[in-house]
Amino acid sequence: MDNRKLEQLKQEYIDIQIPEELEFVVRRSIIQGRKNMKKKNNIKKIKIVSGSIAASVALLIAGVNTSPVMAQNLSNLPVVGGIIKVLTFREYKVDENNYNADIKVPEIQGLENEELQNSLNEKYLNEGKELYDQFMEDIEDLEKDGEGGHLGIDNGYIVKTDTDKILSIGRYVVNTVGSSSTTFKYDTIDKEKQILITLPSLFKDGTYVDIISDNIKSQMKEQMKSDESILYWIEGDEEAIDPFEKISSEQSFYINDEGKLVISFDKYEVAPGSTGTPEFVIPTETISELLVGNEYIK
Repeated sequence: MDNRKLEQLKQEYIDIQIPEELEFVVRRSIIQGRKNMKKKNNIKKIKIVSGSIAASVALLIAGVNTSPVMAQNLSNLPVVGGIIKVLTFREYKVDENNYNADIKVPEIQGLENEELQNSLNEKYLNEGKELYDQFMEDIEDLEKDGEGGHLGIDNGYIVKTDTDKILSIGRYVVNTVGSSSTTFKYDTIDKEKQILITLPSLFKDGTYVDIISDNIKSQMKEQMKSDESILYWIEGDEEAIDPFEKISSEQSFYINDEGKLVISFDKYEVAPGSTGTPEFVIPTETISELLVGNEYIK
């Protein structure tokens, strides 16, 4: 290969443009790497961090330079204002004798509404701490009484819905003392308006409680009719000790990725434990006239 051809290939390589989005990522990684290196006194750790960043940057640049198609695709990516994430912030674990606890505390990151984000994260942190403290108190009581036995708690979270518009986060608690009980709580966030959506805020007035309750009872009866193994405690059942009458105005709920309202119940709240934590998707046509608008429920 003559020198002219070699110089031409070299110039073509140099002229390949790194997309602005990728260049930003590279620069941010380098800056963060320098900050990390200043904070760390351990020389070995510094070498690992800087080496990892250098390798990442090299891989990114190599990927773009060796693939013009990749470079074009990256430059066509939309610039997102902010990515909202749900991560595990803290975890409490106990694993000794017959006592087991696994408590995961979620943290929301990326909300522009810092007041809402901090409020939710503080709530999650307090919930986790209270569960852990109560669990340790229960262990102490069992030890004092000399009763022994198994005691367990499993607390975590699940992202039920994550669309461009809606983020629904569920937090569950499974308590095990002989048998187990499960509770669910949900938070549903409008990612565009950066506000928390409550059940009452979806409706014009309080009539939704009776309308939704009647629909749920109809669904319960239909399920029991089609499957004899299914049982719900509803009005009219003489064997039901505490039959389901109506939902709470603040009943646990979330909005699924199809824009449907989903009402959730805890284990044993409306049915035997074998039913788990029942959920009921409410047909939009049933509540359409009661809604404030169709922004969330489709």
